[in-house]
Amino acid sequence: MSRTVILFGTESGNAEMVAEDLVEELDGNHDAVAIDMTDYDISEFSTEDSYIVVCSTHGDGELPSGARPFFEALESDSPDLSGVRYSVFGLGDSSYETYSHGSEIIDEKLRALGAERVGEYGRHDASDGSLPNDDALEWLRTVFVAS
Repeated sequence: MSRTVILFGTESGNAEMVAEDLVEELDGNHDAVAIDMTDYDISEFSTEDSYIVVCSTHGDGELPSGARPFFEALESDSPDLSGVRYSVFGLGDSSYETYSHGSEIIDEKLRALGAERVGEYGRHDASDGSLPNDDALEWLRTVFVAS
C-alpha cells in the first residue's frame, strides 16, 4: 500500500509542527507519516510512496540542522530517484533575501537526482503574520487536488 511520507527539516521545530498537522489532515483518507529528515534513510525512497518536503530556512539561507544529514546523504550517495514524486512546502521570511532557501536547496537536490516535483510550490511567509500551519493546510488541499 502506498503512503504519504512527510519529511521535515527544522531548526526550531516549526516544520515539525506543520508536518504533524499535515498528517492529521490526511488521516483517514491516506496512510501518512511524518519523519524527521535526520531519521530518514534515503535508501527507503520508493516510487510507490508520495512525499511532501516541509523545510525551514536557517541563518543566512542555510539548511536547518535537521535537514543537513539528509542533504549530505543525498549528496554523497547520489541515489537514482527517477519515478519518485514529491511536493514542497517551505518556511521562511520574505523580509530576508534568502526567503525559503532551505526548502529550495532540498528541492534542487531531489530534482537533480531524478525526482519529480508535483503541484504548486508552497511557502509560508513569517513576515505577513499568518500561521504556518494554516498556510500549509490550505496548500495541501490544492496539492492533493492537483496531483
